[in-house]
Amino acid sequence: MKKIIVTGSSGLIGSEVVSFFSSQGVTVYGFDNNMRADFFGPQGDTRWNQQRLSEQFNNFTHVEVDLRDRTAILSTVKEISPDAIIHTAAQPSHDLAASRPFDDFDVNAVGTLNMLEANRQTNPNTPFVHMSTNKVYGDAPNEIALVEKETRWDYADQNYSDGIKESFRIDQSKHSLFGASKVAGDVMVQEYGRYFSMPTCCLRGGCLTGPNHTGVELHGFLSYLIKCNLEGKKYNIFGYKGKQVRDNIHSLDVVKFIAAFLKKPRIGEVYNIGGGRDNSISILEAFELIGSISGKKMVYEYIDKNREGDHICYISDLSKMKAHYPEWDITKNLQVTFEEIFQSWKKRNIQ
Repeated sequence: MKKIIVTGSSGLIGSEVVSFFSSQGVTVYGFDNNMRADFFGPQGDTRWNQQRLSEQFNNFTHVEVDLRDRTAILSTVKEISPDAIIHTAAQPSHDLAASRPFDDFDVNAVGTLNMLEANRQTNPNTPFVHMSTNKVYGDAPNEIALVEKETRWDYADQNYSDGIKESFRIDQSKHSLFGASKVAGDVMVQEYGRYFSMPTCCLRGGCLTGPNHTGVELHGFLSYLIKCNLEGKKYNIFGYKGKQVRDNIHSLDVVKFIAAFLKKPRIGEVYNIGGGRDNSISILEAFELIGSISGKKMVYEYIDKNREGDHICYISDLSKMKAHYPEWDITKNLQVTFEEIFQSWKKRNIQ
């Protein structure tokens, strides 16, 4: 593999993909137009990450392009003619999607279609990896019987002891408009795989995190939580007693799975990619862990209303991923991940 395209290359997963493959001598073209700053304001700006990548890797080329610009996408992908496309760009927020539905759908659904069709027109044998989301399941996971423990919710049904499998239903539930736009992209990636026999996969991420995340309140659970702790800023808990659970996966482990898929691509596959049970944590438990690292107590306020379509407990079942790619496994536990994010925010002058 000589050259690849990474969309959303200044974001969390995109920048990790750029670093990983650039370090291996691959020529990387990063598609990004800093839409995150438009979505989230100055605190969401990712130009710092773009600059870091450009300074660190001379085999990385930043391409300022909007995924919604179909003509530009078609021509640019054809011109580069990559050996793989890793599509990580997205509008990532539930709340923002409700206030900007056209932008949300145009980026998440239409932007994905533009990249898929550009790939098909250029070379349909080129592997296409799509960063989807567990929000494609909507709030259906909340129908699973739960047990309330001291600091977290957990599954009462033993059929879900290892988490949620890829066969879980994605329709007849409330997704948020963000979740719905991601469903559209997810299904289209599968369809291009099955209909055109293209090597594609959807990675339905749980909480993807890591030191290069520009976390904000509307998106970036751990990154934003740790930033609040360092700043002494109030963190708002939205419902479920702060016991809602997420399984967190470090961005490097996500990229290592992408690399495994690109070595042995499959047609129209779907994987639930997250930290699994071992890397699951509730908000209350996250407060304790970051407090033990920073030495600061968390300042927070409880708001007795959950976010629309939010999950009470979500843990990814990793068994399919490990069966298809047995060389892959989680390498970064929660302690290491928290410490890396903590140090990253400190370097970015968060006091």
